[in-house]
Amino acid sequence: MTATLIDGKAFAAKVRTEVATHVARVKAEAGITPGLAVVLVGEDPASQVYVRSKGKQTVEVGMASFEHRLEADTSERALLELIDRLNADPQVHGILVQLPLPDHLDSDLVINRIDPTKDVDGFHISNVGLLGTGQKSMVPCTPLGCLMMLREHHGSLSGMNAVVVGRSNIVGKPMAQLLLGDSCTVTIAHSRTRDLAAVCRGADILVAAVGRPRMIPGDWVKPGATVIDVGINRIEDGGKAKLVGDVDFDSAAAVAGAITPVPGGVGPMTIACLLANTVVAAARANGLAEPQGLTV
Repeated sequence: MTATLIDGKAFAAKVRTEVATHVARVKAEAGITPGLAVVLVGEDPASQVYVRSKGKQTVEVGMASFEHRLEADTSERALLELIDRLNADPQVHGILVQLPLPDHLDSDLVINRIDPTKDVDGFHISNVGLLGTGQKSMVPCTPLGCLMMLREHHGSLSGMNAVVVGRSNIVGKPMAQLLLGDSCTVTIAHSRTRDLAAVCRGADILVAAVGRPRMIPGDWVKPGATVIDVGINRIEDGGKAKLVGDVDFDSAAAVAGAITPVPGGVGPMTIACLLANTVVAAARANGLAEPQGLTV
C-alpha cells in the first residue's frame, strides 16, 4: 500500500470534540441545551444499532437526546403527528427520521413534514434547493463528512477534477453540489456512463457511492488520486461476514495518493456531522454565531 490512509474514526473524534465545545458555548450564551430527536419506526436490526450509537454520541457531546421508537405498523397519520409535535417543541433543534421506513409509509411525505430548520439530515426539499443554489442550508451528513475530510487533506480543492460515482439524492447529488461549491470541476457518473473506467481515471478526487461491493478496481484510479469510498457492503468472505466498500481497497491503495478505508472511513463521519448539524441548528434558532468549521 502506497496511499495515505484517511482515518475517519480519528477525524470524527476531532469533530465531536469541536461539537462539544460549541454545545457548551450555546448553553452559556443562550441558556439552552441543543436537542436531537430520532424517530425509529419498526425493528430493523441495522437501524436499531445506528440509533443507539446516535443517542450515545449525542449525550457524550453534551446535547439532549430524544428517542421515539414506534411499531412497524404505525400509521402515517400518527407518524406525521409526532413530527408536528417535534417541530413545535423548543427543546428539539434537530429531527431525524431513521430510513428506510416500512413500505406503507411515504418517505418523501414524512421527510418533507420536518421543519427545514430542524432537518439535520438535510433531505427536506427546501434544503435540497438551498444547497443546489449555493444558499445556507442544512447539509446532508455523509457528503458533509466527505467534504470535511477532503478539505483537511488537501486544503483548497479549487480547480481539482472530481468524479462522483453514484447519483442518489442522499449522497451522489449533494456531494457533487458541495464539490462545485469548493470550485472543483465535477462529473457525476453512474451505471449507464459510457466507459466509466476512463471517466474515473480522470479524477483527482474519486468519490464512490454506488452500493456495489468492490465495483471500482485499482486500474480505474488515477495515480496519486484521493479516493473517498462511501460504500458499506456486507459480503461473505471465507464463510464469515465482512464489510467492504465500493472500491477494491487493496488494488486502489496501491496507486492512490490517499484513500478512506471501509470500515473506519466515511462511516464515523456521518454521525459526527449529524451532531454538528444539530448544534448549528440550535445556534441559528437562537440567533447565535454559527460554529466555524462545522458547516459549509
